[in-house]
Amino acid sequence: MNAINSKQLLEQLNWRYATKQFDPNRKISAADWATLEDALALSPSSGGLQPWKFIVITDPAVRAKLSPASYGQPQITNASHLVVFASKINFGEADVDAHIQRAADVQGVPVEALGQLRGMLVGGIVRSMDDSARNAWARNQAYIALGNLLTSAALLGIDACPMEGFDRAQYDEILGLKAHGYASAVIATLGYRLAADKYANAPKVRFPKEQLFAKV
Repeated sequence: MNAINSKQLLEQLNWRYATKQFDPNRKISAADWATLEDALALSPSSGGLQPWKFIVITDPAVRAKLSPASYGQPQITNASHLVVFASKINFGEADVDAHIQRAADVQGVPVEALGQLRGMLVGGIVRSMDDSARNAWARNQAYIALGNLLTSAALLGIDACPMEGFDRAQYDEILGLKAHGYASAVIATLGYRLAADKYANAPKVRFPKEQLFAKV
């Protein structure tokens, strides 16, 4: 395994920031975007259940429709790519079964061999939570994938901006998400910063590590 070193990791994490102004003329290459999609697909999730769908939007017409639902923030239309992280609504036993079937296929084992795992997932997530709690759980999983995308993009030298400033109900309607059993959770725009973006070189504001960490 060829791992990056500590210096490289921290350099890229210090380089990244929530990009406010993207260069509309610079696009992420197909190869780099394919890598980011692979990275997203490798995101961890509770129980490996992946209660999400990633809606990748590059069509200018669709993004123009989403702009008012994003309070006119320029990243929506100027970034190379827009990703809507949609979480599964009312995650249920059928969703667990789909995961178990996929696991059996990938691992080359009979579905029956994963019965104990199925019971644990159904009992711990489906039956122990009401609809509201399961929907909140699914939304939380989307944020794990978001964090993975932000770090992966930074390591590739690609700018990104996580965004919660949008009208979820309007996004759901424009993209027809509810009909497919999903709801928008969070979004991210990706591309390349404009040199004029004053936030690019602003010092990061973080609390001292002594305030952030507790060691027991």
